[in-house]
Amino acid sequence: MPKDVISTPRAPSAIGTYSQALRCGNTIYLSGQIGLDPASMQLVEGIDAQVKRVFDNLQAVAAAAGASLDDAARVTIYLTDLAHFGKVNEAMARYFKQPYPARAAIGVASLPRGALIEADAILVTG
Repeated sequence: MPKDVISTPRAPSAIGTYSQALRCGNTIYLSGQIGLDPASMQLVEGIDAQVKRVFDNLQAVAAAAGASLDDAARVTIYLTDLAHFGKVNEAMARYFKQPYPARAAIGVASLPRGALIEADAILVTG
């Protein structure tokens, strides 16, 4: 099955050996996003701004694939402090519609560039 690369300037460019997303048939794999502003490539300040930026970045990549976060079947959240889990729930209620995607939330010691949150998603279309 061919893999089609998805890319958009509305989300941060890849900072390593990965693509923003890949489409394989009707499945779209969104790479992890941290709270980088796509214009400056700088991490936004604070957990609230990072949570919003992460979901805005995922939304931008989904749109570039001709999809939306409503197509998400699975989301994985990585947090350096699980006390911020409530903020993630609040954001997900704004960015996703019911039925909500399956989700895992994982506490981690650190994330790239000192980020407080990272999230990735798997979308299914068609």
